[in-house]
Amino acid sequence: MGPKSEQETNHLNEKPGLHVWWRLLRPHTLTASFIPVIVGTMLAILDGEFHLLLFLAMLIAAMLIQAATNMFNEYYDYKRGLDNEKSVGIGGTIVRDGVKPIVVKRLGFLFFFLAILLGVYICLTSSWWIAVIGLISMLIGYLYTGGPIPIAYTPFGELFSGGLMGTVMISISYYIQTLQITMEVIIISAPIAIFIGCILLSNNIRDLDGDKENGRKTLAILVGRDRAITLLKWLMLISYLLTLVYVAVGLLPIYSVISLLSISKAKYAVDTFRKNNTNVGMIPAMAATAKTNTIYGALISLSLIIHVIYPLSL
Repeated sequence: MGPKSEQETNHLNEKPGLHVWWRLLRPHTLTASFIPVIVGTMLAILDGEFHLLLFLAMLIAAMLIQAATNMFNEYYDYKRGLDNEKSVGIGGTIVRDGVKPIVVKRLGFLFFFLAILLGVYICLTSSWWIAVIGLISMLIGYLYTGGPIPIAYTPFGELFSGGLMGTVMISISYYIQTLQITMEVIIISAPIAIFIGCILLSNNIRDLDGDKENGRKTLAILVGRDRAITLLKWLMLISYLLTLVYVAVGLLPIYSVISLLSISKAKYAVDTFRKNNTNVGMIPAMAATAKTNTIYGALISLSLIIHVIYPLSL
């Protein structure tokens, strides 16, 4: 495959060398892996438990699984003819940088293998049930775009991504620290799960036309672009309303109201989607959706740390 033109490279803001492999990870999506681990761990700290090595192992394993999922996405979208040199929002390592597809696929399996090694350590210090959940998580990650009926081709992508990377990941991160799971933790995970689902929804809004041409039946396709944007707005609003309810009933400390500072980023994402109908024009909206999850999760985590140091209740 020939090299990209300078105009195309500038337009896509892509660079050669190590940047190629960095793009393959799709770093803007990694917020869906590290934020849940951090939040789950902070909830454990709030209950007086914290083991640094377990936290680091869980954090790296979660990011490896997310990155591997992105690689399989790149590989199978290429194999099914969805990606081309002008595709927006992909790593582009195969169609634009000439990396062999098999290299991308093998790298995904390598990341899974490394995650398994970390998982063994986590299981040895907590429970072997974590291995079952971890393997199921990796299987779903692979089947997202692999297998005979990829999850990405159905309306259930947001549900799988939000439930798995949000609620399940937060719960596991809490459990390996405390060796218990509570209904409160599961309930508190809901806003993060919704925001993670919103990341995928925003991706599907951007890719709606191309996905439709290639036979996908995503949620955005089924409800239409305008309704999908409205749904994105309401899902984000529900997350913030849930946060206020949690503060009011004592599930989260009063400090957690600082998470509302992320609303401006959420509003920017929705407004940008409404003002743009091209793939390139919608990239900032998708990035803002991912940043909303990052900022919200970081502020929730910060509020929990502050509460540990300076306990304060309504």
